Amino acid sequence: MPTVSEKVALECTEASRPMIQLEHVGVQYRIPSERIGTFKEYMIRLVQRRVSFKKFQALDDVNLSVNRGEVFGIVGNNGAGKSTMLKVISRVLRPTSGRVAVYGKIAPLLELGAGFHPELSGRENVYLNGALLGYNRGQMDEVFDEIVAFSELEAFIDAPIRTYSSGMYARLGFAVATAHFPEILIVDEILSVGDEAFQLKCNQRMLNFREQGATVLIVSHALDRLAGMCNRVAWLEHGQLMQVGSPDEVIESYRKGRG
Repeated sequence: MPTVSEKVALECTEASRPMIQLEHVGVQYRIPSERIGTFKEYMIRLVQRRVSFKKFQALDDVNLSVNRGEVFGIVGNNGAGKSTMLKVISRVLRPTSGRVAVYGKIAPLLELGAGFHPELSGRENVYLNGALLGYNRGQMDEVFDEIVAFSELEAFIDAPIRTYSSGMYARLGFAVATAHFPEILIVDEILSVGDEAFQLKCNQRMLNFREQGATVLIVSHALDRLAGMCNRVAWLEHGQLMQVGSPDEVIESYRKGRG
């Protein structure tokens, strides 16, 4: 049994430990050098060893720590490696090199409703998506009514999800993914979907999570929004970490870097 002092020391260590830590992380993709029209043709060429590849370094020796309760923003041009970084942290993608440590339960908002099945109803997809996020049926029963109310889809919840518009799809996906309080919330430029009122609801929910101590990692091209929300911001360019610091400083550097 640990002593009281040992317990206090452990709690202090837990509180001071970064929630997310990347050490020398690299991600490299192999891309066919020429365009191949069909999957069948690709497989034939692959078996015959007639496919040549070129390497693309999506992340290159990235070192980064995100603290507990911090709202951390990531900026960069398209193709800079932002989404790749979020996928690595969310365990969707394994890094080619380096180490990723995450301490806490993640709610990844990378592709809203990525686990939805088009032939199932909205109700059935709530439970399916909840299971994919690691929640059992009892846990989803507890939040089901709140999910439906937040998404404002009461009249459509038993309709096949293939009949939903993209906005309805996004509403339900966001409501499911954020139904439980996450220790770490990861958001990839997905809140531009839906109408303005829904976007405001999403922003308010994220702010509530922040006030409750959640760690939030967010990618967005809305630089003024990041400046107002974040404690720190990182700038990624061609897979490399260019700068980490206060939102105003990093965003100014990023704007100047874009010319």
